[in-house]
Amino acid sequence: MERNVGTVSRGIRCPIIREGDDLGRIVVDSLLTAAQTDGFALRDRDIVCVTESVVARSQGNYAGTDAIAKDVQAKLGGDTIGVIFPILSRNRFAVCLKGIAKGAKKIVLMLSYPSDEVGNELVSLDRIDEAGINPYSDVLTLKQYREVFGKNRHPFTGMDYVQYYGDLIREAGAELEIIFANQPKEILHYTKKVLTCDIHTRQRTKRILQAAGAETVLGLDDILTASVDGSGFNRRFGLLGSNKATEESVKLFPDECQGLVDGIQKDLQEKTGRHVEVMIYGDGAFKDPVGKIWELADPCVGVAFTKGLEGTPNELKLKYLADNDFAELDGEALKEAVSGRIRQKDGCLVGKMESEGTTPRQLTDLIGSLCDLTSGSGDKGTPIVFIQGYFDNYTTE
Repeated sequence: MERNVGTVSRGIRCPIIREGDDLGRIVVDSLLTAAQTDGFALRDRDIVCVTESVVARSQGNYAGTDAIAKDVQAKLGGDTIGVIFPILSRNRFAVCLKGIAKGAKKIVLMLSYPSDEVGNELVSLDRIDEAGINPYSDVLTLKQYREVFGKNRHPFTGMDYVQYYGDLIREAGAELEIIFANQPKEILHYTKKVLTCDIHTRQRTKRILQAAGAETVLGLDDILTASVDGSGFNRRFGLLGSNKATEESVKLFPDECQGLVDGIQKDLQEKTGRHVEVMIYGDGAFKDPVGKIWELADPCVGVAFTKGLEGTPNELKLKYLADNDFAELDGEALKEAVSGRIRQKDGCLVGKMESEGTTPRQLTDLIGSLCDLTSGSGDKGTPIVFIQGYFDNYTTE
């Protein structure tokens, strides 16, 4: 029978996850229970995705501001530290900043403008234009910033992040100087020891600073790469991807979870006879059209995944075929022609016109975005997402 439903994404409810819980068992049990109560069956090449947040929580991967401070002091000397390009977030960076400031005598905070890396605005581009300022070259002191732009509150949170971050640093016991610039090497006029806090551009920033004569250059991915006094850690990403847990601690990105996805896949195979792909996901890659903020605060979308999720889509553009190759056809003849082309498509369509307009991104990035939108970040209680039909096409029955 012809299938009339394509991709389906379901949020799966599960118990509240605590440190030490057997997350693999909980995922499998929750999915199978949902399948029974909601009347769906698992199929080969279905996908089970679990948000990174509950993985880290089950691992107990937490760290306090004292551990952050101790690592920062050990690696950057504890005197004057340049902290550059942080994102503007109470959840993602504020507690990290408190720990960093505890580990230094003075912080020179360099904020990018008009917005941070993920689109949180300090000031609008229109106001930059009106002021005749070139953000690519002009460096502003705090006094200059306030004189020209005054106080600016985030459109969603209502926070004046310049004031908020400054207060956090002073309350942590460090001296403070704030500047606004977009060229990394500007910080070297103030200190040769730099902690760069950008996420996806961090390697370039480090390279520029090192070439410009910085004495020590680290990123957030270099802090808490090993345990400090029993704290959590992440060998690959350090503090990147962390979230606020309490006012004095963060939950780090999950560490070493390939065994978890492979174990869930094996368990589902044994219990259902189906070969299901499994993925741990972080932030999806989508942009809010009003606030202009990218949901990209995690260092990667696909944290860990089974082998069947490697690679990129290999898809034809149906509207291209309908409007070009088969423009003279309609009805059943058009359906048969398009179906035949799909069945005969090459294993690699890169660069071919009939695939133009499809999305040549990693499967894990696409799937992770779907999962992030499905699970949400509030009180839905669905940290597991079950996807069916993702690898189907127009000809799948």
